[in-house]
Amino acid sequence: MTECFGSGRPRWLNPRVITLDRLTKVFPAPGGGDPVVALDGIDLHLDPGRIHGIVGRSGAGKSTLIRCLTGLEKPSSGRVEVDGTDVAALDGAALRAARRHIGMVFQHANLLDSRTAAQNIAHPLEIAGVPRAERERRVAELVELVGLTGREHNHPAQLSGGQIQRVGIARGLAAEPKVLLCDEPTSALDGGTTRQILGLLRDLRARLGITVVIITHEMAVVREVCDTVTLLQDGRITQTGDLLDVAADPHGPLSAELIPLPPAPTGIDALVVNCDYGDSERFRTSEDLIRLAEEYQAEATLVAGTIETIGGRQVGRVQLALRNRSGAAISREGLTAFLAELDAAGVVAREVTA
Repeated sequence: MTECFGSGRPRWLNPRVITLDRLTKVFPAPGGGDPVVALDGIDLHLDPGRIHGIVGRSGAGKSTLIRCLTGLEKPSSGRVEVDGTDVAALDGAALRAARRHIGMVFQHANLLDSRTAAQNIAHPLEIAGVPRAERERRVAELVELVGLTGREHNHPAQLSGGQIQRVGIARGLAAEPKVLLCDEPTSALDGGTTRQILGLLRDLRARLGITVVIITHEMAVVREVCDTVTLLQDGRITQTGDLLDVAADPHGPLSAELIPLPPAPTGIDALVVNCDYGDSERFRTSEDLIRLAEEYQAEATLVAGTIETIGGRQVGRVQLALRNRSGAAISREGLTAFLAELDAAGVVAREVTA
């Protein structure tokens, strides 16, 4: 009763909605070669009511992980618990019942062309045998919830890409699941529509208290909407945690991808230094770095950078051109002292050109 998690609440008040313990999936190789390890001892614990991003390159194991979460794939070993039920241990009717607690949203909604938006939303309820009056009530709620009022009688050919995805989200919510799994939900949408769909997912989390898991390769999606993030590489978790902590950790593999540094201008007559900050209590903005340079009789110019505000805190990767007051490059002694002070304060700084 005393074990506590991020919110400081005891476990019985804040149960984890998804628990993966030592999850492993091995596929036999075609032709009798070495087996393929798609997931290799995954341990992941997600608290309810949060939006969690799972990222990784092609072949990292993201799709296999989703199939194990939904019971479409049986793990080779380990436990897959969703809302208190070990999905991996179920078959048949029991597995189908457990899946009702898991909604799915895909990159392409794959709506039935012969059905209206409302009829597509109702489809999983029909399959589950929900009475017609109850189906109609639930569909009306969902149409309003996802912002499709006035479009519910349109067929897919009459809907925009964003509206089609809203139908897909409503369909995923039809059975009132505890978890909504979204597999690349915005990769087929333009930038403006992507922001609308992410805003909708954020609103649904706030209104319904649902847990949302987004599988994506788009770091902009993670920055925009996720509370926590996990990086998969070669079937293993290489980094996981709260988004701000992960983005602000300059030593972690995800920081450079979440906060990418654009190429610096060429032909600069100065010493150029890369600075990754965000995990430092002393240096919270690029202006703080520029003020420190002045203490070493140097003028610092910001020549390239990416600065994001995550969780109300500024996190950035910048390149500074350092010159002395006469316009020449800062002295080697001054640069060494400048870098040492930054390092002592938790800023990862390194010279990139001379």
